[in-house]
Amino acid sequence: MAITVELEHITDFVAESGLSALAPRLYDAQDRLMRGTGEGSEFTGWVSLPERCDQDELSGIKNAAKRIQQSSEALVVIGIGGSYLGARAVLELLKSPRYNLLKKDTPDVFFAGNTTSADDLNEIVALVADRDFSVNVISKSGTTLEPAIAFRIFRRLLEERYGKKGAAKRICATTDRARGALKSLADAQGYETFVIDDAVGGRYSVLTPVGLLPLCAAGVDIDALMEGAKAACGDMGEKSMKNPALRYAAARSLLYESGMKIELLCAYEPSFRMMGEWWKQLFGESEGKKGRGLFPAYAEFTADLHSLGQYIQEGGRILFETVLSVESSRTCVDIPGDCENADGLNFIAGQSLQSISDKARRGTALAHVDGGVPNILISMPRIDGFGVGYLIYFFEFACAVSGYMLGVNPFDQPGVEAYKKNMFALIGKPGYEELRTRLEERQKRKEGFI
Repeated sequence: MAITVELEHITDFVAESGLSALAPRLYDAQDRLMRGTGEGSEFTGWVSLPERCDQDELSGIKNAAKRIQQSSEALVVIGIGGSYLGARAVLELLKSPRYNLLKKDTPDVFFAGNTTSADDLNEIVALVADRDFSVNVISKSGTTLEPAIAFRIFRRLLEERYGKKGAAKRICATTDRARGALKSLADAQGYETFVIDDAVGGRYSVLTPVGLLPLCAAGVDIDALMEGAKAACGDMGEKSMKNPALRYAAARSLLYESGMKIELLCAYEPSFRMMGEWWKQLFGESEGKKGRGLFPAYAEFTADLHSLGQYIQEGGRILFETVLSVESSRTCVDIPGDCENADGLNFIAGQSLQSISDKARRGTALAHVDGGVPNILISMPRIDGFGVGYLIYFFEFACAVSGYMLGVNPFDQPGVEAYKKNMFALIGKPGYEELRTRLEERQKRKEGFI
């Protein structure tokens, strides 16, 4: 298996027999997921997706990506939540967090429509103002506020520069197969379209056209991604405690039931940062229901050891760490010697920075365990397309199993709608007048109290 899950650093906190005791619940959750008998099963199309990969769809994605590469210096990807997090995570992990600064023969990629910040939007507008660019707008409905606003603006820029027909050739819409405002607009304007499968929810969609099109345009080997996911798909079906997804789900469940409230995902590679953001959405939206679930947080080590490290070591004992470890880095830096040795570091001269990082990881884990923080270790051999595809599917499978074990539907997100209703009311959306009145009166009462 391309990923291992080591649990030696949780045995001081939970009974080792707890893993075997959880096996019946684990296997039941695994069965419900794979057979499509669990709650929310209408959104489990991603489970078999890597094994039934549509080669015609992949060819269409590659052709569209090639056209974008040939015609554009930049690609603006418009989407929010699962419509952009996965693509950005994989891009930064496989290419670089500084991808747009690299010398390359692929377009820069800018992610828009994921915030209500005018400054952020205007900055991207300025960055493509004098460049040929294309747009990939990703939305099932086409009416989600943040991406819909961004698409209005970038569509207008394209039409002003290239005319309506020229703009249409530079817009790809990833949307519903048959319905919705964006689908209707795409059909009317002649945009190339790719389908968001009804059976795949947004946070599980990175291995569909949602993620694959922008990644392919940026030069990512999407075949390798899918091969890694396909291998994981086979491995995660094993009914055994050797299955890394089941080991991870079991460990999380044991620690949660022992009173832990927060899972802190940590990595020693800065390129993992956006993968941490994707992971936060995956687990936060899937598990945080009915007053249950771990709060997912992310930290970048060793940098955050100089900020959050104090709390982790000696703060409230409410969290555990899941540490992502990469066994082999893509490049090598050997520590040079210095005849003056002013910094006193000649004792590590000749060692590789990779070995220093590994020792930092091991030393940190021991210190945190001694301080009362359990550690789960997830190891992958290297950062490449196959490994990242495998990692994505591993997390998705473990998350769904964890949700079923927790007693929630891992595929809905009813709580997300609460803020949307209030926001729509306050900005004056038709049909929300009564709610707007109630909210404004409530705000006045609070202001009078203050």
